[in-house]
Formats: sequence, structure tokens, C-alpha cells
Amino acid sequence: MLIRKCFLWLYSITFSCGSTVCPSGTDCVKKNGTLQCADPCQEYTVLNDDWRSTNNTSTQNLHCDRNVDWQGWYRLFLGQTSANIPEKCVAENRCGTHAPLWITTPHPTQSGQIVNRTVCNSWSGSCCRFSSHTIHVKLCYGNYFVYKLEPPSNCYLAYCAVLLWQSGGLP
Repeated sequence: MLIRKCFLWLYSITFSCGSTVCPSGTDCVKKNGTLQCADPCQEYTVLNDDWRSTNNTSTQNLHCDRNVDWQGWYRLFLGQTSANIPEKCVAENRCGTHAPLWITTPHPTQSGQIVNRTVCNSWSGSCCRFSSHTIHVKLCYGNYFVYKLEPPSNCYLAYCAVLLWQSGGLP
């Protein structure tokens, strides 16, 4: 009887801070005015915009994330509840914008791991109409995600937020 052992090699994106390679699960962030390797789960900006909700169908005040000066890592909230970027195509004209942004593959399931995720957008009947781009995602101990966001290719595109239990994510 032949028994094969399979191993899943988990990888984490690594970042450099000057000439220093940051340890796995950390990034080069500005802390107290100095660049240093730090855990993004401890060094993030709260992004708490109710208009980012996938339940928001209003197009009266459109938002665009292309011109946001994204710096560092972000944790999403809807109200007082931790949220995440949806993992499936979001209908157009939601999340306070014309073309909502969502990630094409699931969030990481290994705490402490930083991964790349492709971001797509919904417009004109397509789930990835405009150019896609890549962001970094980390699952933090305590079961929440932080994101190193990048600006989308054009307007009006904005990152969506959904509550974890609504997305099929963590309990």
C-alpha cells in the first residue's frame, strides 16, 4: 500500500524596509514618523464608511477611490462591526459608486499570512469590466482582515464592504 503525504506550503508576501527585510507577516510602515517593520494588524487605519456597504444602492453621491491617497493598511467597518471586501461579484451601482470593487479569490485562512488578491469591478454587465489590480490582505489573530489598498484604474470605482457573516467568511 502506497501512502503519499501532501504538504500545503503557505507563503506570505515579504516587504523590505530600507536594507532590512521585514519578518514574515510584517510590512514597512511609518510608526511615530519613522519607517520600520511592524505588524499591520497593529498598525492600520480604520475605514468606516457606511456608503461602502453592498446594501447601499444610492447613486446620488457617487464615490471614487482612484484619487484617495492610500497609505498603509486599512481595517473595514460597517458601523461598529468588522467588515471585509466581498469575495464575489457585486452588482453595479452599489457601494456608493457605479463600479463596485471586490476580490476574485477568498481571503486568507491562515492567521498572520499576507497574500496578494486580485481586485475586479462590476460594470456594464461584466464582473471585471475595467483593468483589475492587486492588493495585499492579512488575516489577523482575532479573526479580522486588514488590507493594503491600491487606487483603481479610473472613476467611479470604490471598494465595497460586507459584514463577515454575510460574505460566508469567518464566523
